Amino acid sequence: MARDLHPQGIHVAYVNVDGGVDMPFLRNLRPEAKDEDLLKPSAIADAFWYLAHQDRSAWTHELDLRPFKEKF
Repeated sequence: MARDLHPQGIHVAYVNVDGGVDMPFLRNLRPEAKDEDLLKPSAIADAFWYLAHQDRSAWTHELDLRPFKEKF
């Protein structure tokens, strides 16, 4: 898709939101979850804003968003 749309100036990226999003529904399901266990919606929005406004000389095509606390 990125190869097909790139000539038209359309930026295509795959974003993997890999974790629970801090929302009331999830807090009710997991009351033991700490702030550092969940992704903040505003931080997710910041990542998408970055993708939409990044310099064309260094486009991101794949981005993984995970809580900082995650163990690798």
